[in-house]
Order: sequence, then structure tokens, then C-alpha cells
Amino acid sequence: MNRIPFLLVYSRILIAVIIAVLALTKVVNHTIWIVVLMSIGLITDVFDGIIARNLNVSTEKLRIWDSNVDQFFWIITIGSIFYLNSDFVKENIMWIGIIIILELLCYLISYLKFEKSIATHSLQAKLWTLILLVFLIDLALNATSQIPFFSCILIGATSRIEIILIIVKLKKWTTDVPSVFAVSKINAGIPIKKNKLFSS
Repeated sequence: MNRIPFLLVYSRILIAVIIAVLALTKVVNHTIWIVVLMSIGLITDVFDGIIARNLNVSTEKLRIWDSNVDQFFWIITIGSIFYLNSDFVKENIMWIGIIIILELLCYLISYLKFEKSIATHSLQAKLWTLILLVFLIDLALNATSQIPFFSCILIGATSRIEIILIIVKLKKWTTDVPSVFAVSKINAGIPIKKNKLFSS
């Protein structure tokens, strides 16, 4: 039972690879399959944490693996859908570039300060993941996107900026920081209120 969270995390690596193969081969109904697999990937991301917390196995190692695999999963998934919709990407390259730069800054600042990858799992970042999924489904099925795309850009930018502020303000590397407003309590060693569904 204790291995289930890790298996769910690892499953997203396989799902991402299958999505990439579907995008490259363009088999019949490949966009439908990609949408289904992408949704399953997000479900595994939700439940690996919930199960780990209920089994009391939500360790630092699991949280780091979860963050790194999430990064791999979304890079492959986004890359696959963008590959299938290159015209949309070219038309919106500036907005997409802003998110990429902010994401890279998050990791760069974390490595420079703590020599570790980010694993903040902030609430705003979780919200962005849901909006990102909606946008990618919209793009995959319609070859274009408007409101979901710009919502994704807006929340993506604000959530990345918040993560940067969290990293800068933290005195010690830690996982599961719900928001930048919780950092002062974490630095002072004061326990913060956490939701069993969203944090360890």
C-alpha cells in the first residue's frame, strides 16, 4: 500500500511518453487520446498526494519526485500539443515565452539559494495546473484558444512570481508552502494550517 503514491507518480512518466508518441505518429483520434491521458495524468497527481497523506508516507523524497515528475509530464504534454498546433504557438510566442522565462527563474533561484529543486506546491500553482489543463484541452480539440489561454497566462505568471517570492523569503528550503503569506510563520517555526486535500 505504501508504494501506491510512488507508483502514481511514476505512472505520469509513462503517460507523458505515450502522449508524445501519439503526437508524433498522429494515429486515428490522437487528440482525443491525448486529452484522455492528460486528464488521467492530472488525476494521478491529485491522488498521489491524498493517498500519501492518508498513509502518512508524504516524505520529502516523495514531494521532490512529485515536483520533478510533474515538470517532466507537463513539458512533454505541452510540447506535444504545441507541436500539433504550431501556428497557435507562433501567434502567441511572446505570452508563452513569458511563462517559460518565469518558470526557469523559479528553478534557477531555488538552485542558487538552496541547491535544490522547487517543491512549494502552492495553492495558486495548483489552481494554475487546473487552468492549464482546461487550456490544453481547448487547444487540442479546437486548434485555438482564447479565454482559457489568457486565463492560463495570467494565473501562470502570478503563480510563478509568487513562487519566486516564496523562495526568496524562505530561510530554509521546505516543501508545501501554501502561499507567500505563510512564509513568515514557516521562518519563525510556527505551524501553519494545512488542508489534508492539498498539502502534506
